[in-house]
Amino acid sequence: MQEALKSIRPLTRIQIHTHGSPAFLKKESDQTTIMTRHGKNCTAGAVYTYHEKKKDTAASGYGTQSVRLGKDAIKDFDCCCLSLQPCRDPVVTPDGYLYEKEAILEYILHQKAEIARKMKAYEKQKQAQKNDSQLESCSEERERAEKFKKSEGSIVSKPINPFTTGQSRDSEGQNGSAGSASTSSTGSSSAGSSSSSTLPSFWIPSLTPEAKPTVLKKPVKTVQCPMSGRPLKLNELITVRFTPLDPSLDRVALLTRQDRYVCAVTKDTLGNSVPCAVLRPSGAVVTMECVERLIRKDMTDPVTGDKLTEKDIIPLQRGGTGFAGSGIDLNAKEARPVMQV
Repeated sequence: MQEALKSIRPLTRIQIHTHGSPAFLKKESDQTTIMTRHGKNCTAGAVYTYHEKKKDTAASGYGTQSVRLGKDAIKDFDCCCLSLQPCRDPVVTPDGYLYEKEAILEYILHQKAEIARKMKAYEKQKQAQKNDSQLESCSEERERAEKFKKSEGSIVSKPINPFTTGQSRDSEGQNGSAGSASTSSTGSSSAGSSSSSTLPSFWIPSLTPEAKPTVLKKPVKTVQCPMSGRPLKLNELITVRFTPLDPSLDRVALLTRQDRYVCAVTKDTLGNSVPCAVLRPSGAVVTMECVERLIRKDMTDPVTGDKLTEKDIIPLQRGGTGFAGSGIDLNAKEARPVMQV
């Protein structure tokens, strides 16, 4: 019996393998072979991996792409926040944003004109609403008077002329009915023409049946800073005086250099990687290290000798450096067409 059992051939095992092609059956008798998975070339996996998703998204041209900004996409510390060019006559706001004086003055004038235009449109809308409310009140009073007159007139019967015959009264009634019919027909035709002239349009959003009249809100009368969004006043702008690295160079030669300005006290080179501050009395630009080690000891402006307060030391907002440790978000998102079901 035992010899008969030994002579029986062992059962084979069937395994399914995938190798970038339709699954095939492979028979194995005693040993099971393990095939390695090639992570970069395998496309028959049951799971749609993150690498494959990113690769397909980049190749398809759809979806939102996150791109890290380079140094060329970041403005320098001495550039205007509006024109993005090196400032010729720089001024700084109390929040530390640097602007070209000509650019910020033009922006303030444009914002004041825009506020005046919006205020005029708002006053016009307010006057129109007031007139509509007055017309509605007058129409309600007129309807109330007509209703009262009609109810009072129905109490007294109309006097009958005894000299008129019944036929004449019948003819007058027929003429009245015909006149009313003609007036109703003309009224319907005029209503039809008026309704046809005000048909809704499904191509213009403001003329669709569901569209409501645009209600303007009362505009804010104060000019806001384009960067911080806080109220901006002309008398709050502070003139900035940079200390050039080489005073003998003119402005054109100075702008061609990568290192243009230095600290007014320590003569350290200024840049996006160096935190800076502006002193309100003198407008001098110094490093924050100089502020912490020298200026905060006696709170005196080293250029003019005036006493300083905490509000007189304005940290200058600077651009990024291209490194993650600069503390500034350097990720940009590019929105591309998205297919939705």
